[in-house]
Amino acid sequence: MKAAPDSSAAELVDLVLRHPRERKSKCSLEPLRARTDLRFLTCRPGLELAADGFVLLEVGAPVLGSGDAGLPLLLLDSTWRLLPKLRRVLTGEPRRRSLPSSAQTAYPRRSKIAPDPPDGLASVEALYLARRLQGRSTDGLLDGYPWRAAFLRQFRDGRGNFS
Repeated sequence: MKAAPDSSAAELVDLVLRHPRERKSKCSLEPLRARTDLRFLTCRPGLELAADGFVLLEVGAPVLGSGDAGLPLLLLDSTWRLLPKLRRVLTGEPRRRSLPSSAQTAYPRRSKIAPDPPDGLASVEALYLARRLQGRSTDGLLDGYPWRAAFLRQFRDGRGNFS
């Protein structure tokens, strides 16, 4: 089965590819499931995802900038340890981008299995910051996020700069 970008000139639709073992009860994106500007896809055996035309958020890639504004985002939603399995279903050449390393997560991490990268964010934080850096609307993205206030405290102005 192949999946392809789903966007129009009027509204970009970002894609969330979720690992099947990702617990919805712990997923920071779950409250956003009904939004029309997000599409959720669960990774299943045999899935190939055509990632051309997407911005793939990835730690260690060049930082997302204004030149990435017209492209939909592709978020891999999983524990850090299972991310390589999600990457294997991607075909094509997405534009690999990261978020500024100065951005800090407010999500309380408690992994006992593998360490999280120091500049990794919760999925909803990454979505919010990426859209903000693209100049896109972030309305309502953090409304259901319990650590919203703590995450937003790090911003010192409305242009995506950090303290």
